[in-house]
Amino acid sequence: MTDYGKVIFKIDQVLEKKNISKNKLEKEANLQRTQLNSYCNNKVKRIDLATIAKICYVLDCRLEDIMEYVK
Repeated sequence: MTDYGKVIFKIDQVLEKKNISKNKLEKEANLQRTQLNSYCNNKVKRIDLATIAKICYVLDCRLEDIMEYVK
């Protein structure tokens, strides 16, 4: 089986860097806590582009700031 690498989320790092709590992100992005935790803990199975857009908007960051491809 081929190892294609993986996409990892760095949302916790951005939250810490910008001194923003998960609670604030959850409320301002209109996300459920379990949904946000799935992204933060890299447990998400299917990425929802609208959710990613909300996170980027609230954190005022670029896509590559919150996710990374690792071989």
